[in-house]
Amino acid sequence: MSRIQAARPEPQAPPMDEEQRLRELGYQPVLARRMGGFGNFAISFSVISILSGCMTLYGFGLSTGGPATMMWGWAGVGLFVLFIGLALAEVTSAYPTSGALYYMADKLGGRRWGWYTGWLNLLGLLGAIAGIDYGAALFTGAFLNLRFGFEPTPGSTFVIFLIILLVHAVLNLFGVRLVSLLNSISVWWHLAGVAVIVGALAVVPDHHQSASFVFTEFVNDTGWANPFYVAAIGLLLAQYTFCGYDASAHLSEETSNASVAAAKGIVRAIWVSWIAGFALLAGLTFAIQDYAGTQNSATGVPPAQILIDALGDGAASALLLVVIVAQLFCGNAETAAASRMVFAFSRDNALPGSKVWRKVSSRTQTPVAAVWLSVAVPALLALPSLWSATAYGAVTAINVIGITPAYAIPIYLRLRAGDRFQRGPWHLGRWSKPIGWIAVVWVAFVTVLFCLPQKSPVTVDSMNYAVIALAVVLVLASVWWYVARRSYGVPTATAYGSAREQAEISEGIV
Repeated sequence: MSRIQAARPEPQAPPMDEEQRLRELGYQPVLARRMGGFGNFAISFSVISILSGCMTLYGFGLSTGGPATMMWGWAGVGLFVLFIGLALAEVTSAYPTSGALYYMADKLGGRRWGWYTGWLNLLGLLGAIAGIDYGAALFTGAFLNLRFGFEPTPGSTFVIFLIILLVHAVLNLFGVRLVSLLNSISVWWHLAGVAVIVGALAVVPDHHQSASFVFTEFVNDTGWANPFYVAAIGLLLAQYTFCGYDASAHLSEETSNASVAAAKGIVRAIWVSWIAGFALLAGLTFAIQDYAGTQNSATGVPPAQILIDALGDGAASALLLVVIVAQLFCGNAETAAASRMVFAFSRDNALPGSKVWRKVSSRTQTPVAAVWLSVAVPALLALPSLWSATAYGAVTAINVIGITPAYAIPIYLRLRAGDRFQRGPWHLGRWSKPIGWIAVVWVAFVTVLFCLPQKSPVTVDSMNYAVIALAVVLVLASVWWYVARRSYGVPTATAYGSAREQAEISEGIV
């Protein structure tokens, strides 16, 4: 890492005039640049949210490879995701806009590259909100079950989910300063929460699993016979958790010194989450008292059962609240990122009803309609959970196979551009190509992997519907391309932004 850092510019270099840089990229600044470097890191760290991803998919991991796949999968996936983050950060430094991935792809590869990247990115972001907030609803149901004997049902869980979506919409309407404050609190909440949970699980229980169990025990309850296939499918836990770090790029138009701060925010969010997440998974797995009982917990949430068995009802309730609050922070941050993506994509006339979604409040400088759309679509995506027990796994896979390819496309196009790519102030130097190619190959692998069925035999209930969701979005994007291709387009980079862009953005401020 030190050699990569040495390739970057001197840290004392004067910060770029980001508002002028945005105009050079073709956009008139309309969002409030009130977020600092820590706030930018905090939003990606909050979206990755190890207390959301690791905890909500822990039960999936218990059945799909067990402790060995969870622990070694986390270590391996985290390394490859760090390569993705490093390569993406380099491109972000060159193009610090709210559109982020699709704007990069458009500039480096052309309009169609940008168009499909944008639709994939949007699918991933909206799928992430559905997965995060539905996971928070599951944990809330487990808490209510533990404290008040509440029996969670698909219907009651969905109602809790809708309430959480509403709360996140309202919080995001108050402006980026509140979002930044909540994300900064979220960082310390997550780190302290992991320390408290792992510390309690290490000290209180009389019995712990052996290191051999934690790092070598393989469990296969998927119905598939091939252990390599099962272990590969089990990587979903880690890959799903390591999603959403493009939030730093989407908030770049609201970040000071974004050409450096947004790039650093992506990389820092990944490596801090990598370390803290490994500690969390190890702490939970060492503390398992009854493997089968954990899998079949009456709470519906296996980590809750680990806390109950190891610490008792009172302490388990308190720690469940810590987890739930962390998940709420995570969903709120992801709503902010998704709404900026909706705003930016609409600014370039890519969505149906773009004139509505790109409007910005003159009071809070927040894209209000984009916020509401960013919670309405996840509500629709999670509807199948009312009928299918495997729907939550499908929603998380939708997030992974939507957003992960969107990360790789601008990286691939940057590699293809070669010396034509004009680097920003944060770059990888001579390490750019090897890191970039590792990132692209890994993304291609996991994209195929998470389109595969996760349970055998494959039935209506066990089908992996993520591939269908991906196909539907690509078909709709292709159809809409022929409707909107004449109006869609990122502006040509000029000194002050295109006349069309300035006129449309001025029209969009309400």
